[in-house]
Amino acid sequence: MPYDIPAPMLAKSVPDVPDPAKTPGGLSFEPKWDGFRGLVSWDGENVEIGSRGAKPLTRYFPELVEAFSQLLPEPCLLDGEVVVPKGEPGAQRLDWESLTQRIHPAASRVNMLAETTPAMFIAFDILALGERDLQPEPFVARRAQLVDLLGGVPHPIHVTRTTTDADTARRWLSEFEGAGLDGVIAKPLAQPYAPNKRTMFKIKHARTADVVALGYRIHKSGAGVGSLLVGLYNDDGVLHNVGAVSAWTDKRRLELVDELAPLVQRDDDGAALTGEGEKSRFQSGRADSSFVKLRPERVLEVRYDQLEGWRFRHTVQFERWRPDRDPRSCTYEQLESVSAYDVGAVLD
Repeated sequence: MPYDIPAPMLAKSVPDVPDPAKTPGGLSFEPKWDGFRGLVSWDGENVEIGSRGAKPLTRYFPELVEAFSQLLPEPCLLDGEVVVPKGEPGAQRLDWESLTQRIHPAASRVNMLAETTPAMFIAFDILALGERDLQPEPFVARRAQLVDLLGGVPHPIHVTRTTTDADTARRWLSEFEGAGLDGVIAKPLAQPYAPNKRTMFKIKHARTADVVALGYRIHKSGAGVGSLLVGLYNDDGVLHNVGAVSAWTDKRRLELVDELAPLVQRDDDGAALTGEGEKSRFQSGRADSSFVKLRPERVLEVRYDQLEGWRFRHTVQFERWRPDRDPRSCTYEQLESVSAYDVGAVLD
């Protein structure tokens, strides 16, 4: 029987790399790999890859299932991240778009992508080994067990690097973003594994940008604004959808419908114009991705962590409205550029 896969341990955001001296037992720092969280169960016969949500990942990564069954030295339960690197060796970075494309209903498509954009697994914790439950043990002991188990295992299974030095963690925060990573994680060395508890700390880049409101989706409840779509102008003056702002309160969702009503684009009969947006790979085929179009006249400032291609990689956070800004001034030029960094160098 496979191990029972628990809910993953979580992290809470902090603005800066914390001081290890202020945490009993100290802290371990590691790169924050931006992929799909995966809890891997290998009982010697069967492999299961659980996710942070309710959707198992096993069927979407057959190349990893094969690697786990062939390369893991003994039955174990691992915690880590499934990522997809892209680019030539020496100039690779994590590719979020290639990763999300792996979530596809057709087995033939999944198998094709497993060959053309193979994933790798970055292990950063171990919860069980053989019949031993390691969750009650402190992280310092679990980490030692993880390195002992996987230290000699080849690609595509890797053990994340760690440091107890805060200055090194700050350098990682700056350098590793160029490889597509998402920040730094700090773990108390003395703490046991705590499923679904935010006992770790995550430090991510905090940046702001002025963007144009270009549409909104109705909340899943059917009332109010669920997410506000935002855009930036490119060098040719074309407005691109770069992401969405959500996490409004119920009261604020309803208020936004009235506030944005004067900006709604309408046809000759007065009906609101709608567009079709992108769907999450985890949404069902019936999920509604349509949105109400707005005239691009209102500017807002948002917080974001990094850009992936032409879009913000994650949902951005509302900071404030900017009535003083001309929408046409909201261009990609305002965004901070990041120096390239090789994924392979992060793994070394």
